[in-house]
Amino acid sequence: MLTQDGHRVIFATESGATGIADDIMVSGRGLDIWSALPVLGSVSLIGRMLRANKDGRRCYALMRQSVEFQHPLSWAQATLAGVDALLLPGGHRARGMRSYIDSQTLQGLVVEAFAGGLIVAAICHGVLLAARSIDPATGRSVLYGRRTTALTWALERRAWQLTRRTRRWDPDYYRTYTEEPGQARGYMSVQAEVTRALEDPTDFCDVARTAPHRWLKTSGMVRDTATDSRPAFVVDDGGYVSARWPGDTHTFAQVLSWKLSSRHPDAGS
Repeated sequence: MLTQDGHRVIFATESGATGIADDIMVSGRGLDIWSALPVLGSVSLIGRMLRANKDGRRCYALMRQSVEFQHPLSWAQATLAGVDALLLPGGHRARGMRSYIDSQTLQGLVVEAFAGGLIVAAICHGVLLAARSIDPATGRSVLYGRRTTALTWALERRAWQLTRRTRRWDPDYYRTYTEEPGQARGYMSVQAEVTRALEDPTDFCDVARTAPHRWLKTSGMVRDTATDSRPAFVVDDGGYVSARWPGDTHTFAQVLSWKLSSRHPDAGS
C-alpha cells in the first residue's frame, strides 16, 4: 500500500540477510494438535483461522519479489538520513521478536527518530520496541506522554489460550515472555509492559465499549481491508501512529501514507 502510493520503502534486518515470515503464519501448518504427525501435519484447521488471510499472503508474495526486500540493510547499517518515517513492524512468532525489541541499536534509532521529528509508526510488538527505547535526555521511554495502542492482552490471551491446547509441544508460541511465579497473569504481556512505560495508564488506548463496530474491532476474527476500515483500531498521536495486530494493517498503512504525503504533497517519500 505504501509503495502503491508512491512512497519508497527501505528494509533492515538484523544481519542484512533477506527477511522471511514465520511459515506457520503463512501456511497455517503447525498450530493444530496433530501438526507434529507425519502426513496429517500438512492439514490445518486452527492454522487456517489464525494464519495471514488471502490478501496478506498475496501482498507478502509480492513484497518478496521487490528489490528492496531482497536487499535489506543490516540494523547496524541503518540510518535516518533522508528518511521521513520509521516503521516498526510486529511479528507472530513472539519469542522470535526478542532480539528485535531488545536491540540497543534499534532502540537508539527509535530515540533518534522521535527526537528528529520523524513520523514513527509502530504495530503489535513494534510498539514494545518503542516502549523500551529510553530517551537519555529524559530517562524515560519515548512513548512517555504519548497515546498509543499495541497488541492488547485480550487478543494475545485469546490466541495463547487456543494454541496452548492445540500446540502442546510449544504451548507458549504466542507469548514473548511468560509470567514468573507471583506475577499476575498478563503482567508480561505486550499491553502491560507498554502501559508501564507511559505517563498515565489511560494513555494506552483500546476500543471503547460504546465504539461503533466494536465486535468487528475486538473479536480477532475480522480484519480490515483497503476499502473497509471498520474492523481496524489505529491511534493517531500526531507524529506517532500505532496499531494492534494484522487486522489493522490496511488502515494503519493508509494513515502513515497520508502523513507522508502531507509532508511531501508533490512526491513519494
